[in-house]
Amino acid sequence: MIRIAVLASGSGSNAQRMIEHFAQHVKGRVVLVACDQPEAGVLQRAWDLGVPSYLFTGTQLKNGTVQCELQGQRIDLVVLAGFMRLIPVELVRAFPQRIVNIHPALLPRYGGKGMYGHHVHEAVVAAKEKESGITIHYVNERYDEGEHIFQPKCPVLPDDSPETLAARIHELEHAHYPKVVEKLAEALIQEPRA
Repeated sequence: MIRIAVLASGSGSNAQRMIEHFAQHVKGRVVLVACDQPEAGVLQRAWDLGVPSYLFTGTQLKNGTVQCELQGQRIDLVVLAGFMRLIPVELVRAFPQRIVNIHPALLPRYGGKGMYGHHVHEAVVAAKEKESGITIHYVNERYDEGEHIFQPKCPVLPDDSPETLAARIHELEHAHYPKVVEKLAEALIQEPRA
């Protein structure tokens, strides 16, 4: 079974969808929710769904403590779901092509440091884009620059506000992210163990 850790910083709706999806899946399971914000809603969601959580600081992320925890828990796949910190290069190297992120825009546009959540939707609406979407991608040592895995799109309507666009983007996230991670987990099962 593929052991999945979800890293999150916020309310945790994508984390919850991931946990619920894999609760019905025999080949993978979310076994840990790791969070850098003690007041984040994702911690309550993990508790309610019976998934252990791990709270850490930015310093612990940088100094290798989080990496040691993930390795100690025998994590196979790390899924970022609203996680707001840059992943250290050492952690990226420890989990090559095994850390996945979701971004609420069609990268490479509207990505990079500071481009998250409502900031992205405000920029897309202000630019009068005709379409937006999500990008599910592997994580490298730079914000939002890893190899793309999947990019579903949705229209940006003439009367959209950042909030109405955000709602449409959340629907895409909830519909596609667990299924894409499931495919990645199934591919990992096929890999020979070292």
